[in-house]
Amino acid sequence: MRFSPEMLTLYAITDNACLRGRDLAEQVELALQGGVTCVQLRDKELDTDELAEKARILVPICHRYGAPLIVNDDYRAAMLSGADGVHVGIEDAPVAEIRRIAGEDFIIGATAKTVEQARAAQKAGADYLGVGAVFPSPTKKNAIRITPENLREIAESVKLPICAIGGITAENVGEISGCGQRGIAVVSAVFAADDVKSAAELLRKKAEEGTAL
Repeated sequence: MRFSPEMLTLYAITDNACLRGRDLAEQVELALQGGVTCVQLRDKELDTDELAEKARILVPICHRYGAPLIVNDDYRAAMLSGADGVHVGIEDAPVAEIRRIAGEDFIIGATAKTVEQARAAQKAGADYLGVGAVFPSPTKKNAIRITPENLREIAESVKLPICAIGGITAENVGEISGCGQRGIAVVSAVFAADDVKSAAELLRKKAEEGTAL
């Protein structure tokens, strides 16, 4: 699946704790029905083969809704499973190395917390940037905070589309409206909700209101 900036509009990241024992595939499908435009599989407890096995289940579900499946951190698991791409942090495999191995059609997202990191990721061949935490994050307690001004500065420093992440909810997303992001990435705001589909519907509406088209 070729990358397009519209995929970032509502980017949902899985989290086992948020699911509270509910079936992952079922909840991902509900999120997609509600308007999620991209799904990232995040499970740091699994090895490459286990992660690939889980991703294989989600790939056809995501593709039914025209959404890519991105695997967190492990590009080998993403390639083994037929997922559409990977998202890497600053300490993970270098973007340029992944691009060389995986090819041009493989989607690569990169975390950036500074203008310098954003420019380096762009130069290395990333397709999009994840920038945050824009609010205190319930899933990453020690995440470095990014102010709306920082978000705008990073967005203006590169040509890549930006996805804001970190503690975003339907209640606070308006505070980063107009900061240059192409979309929002959420974890608990979708997958911890009692009604995942309805939560996604509301967030999709809010994301579109504050998106840089």
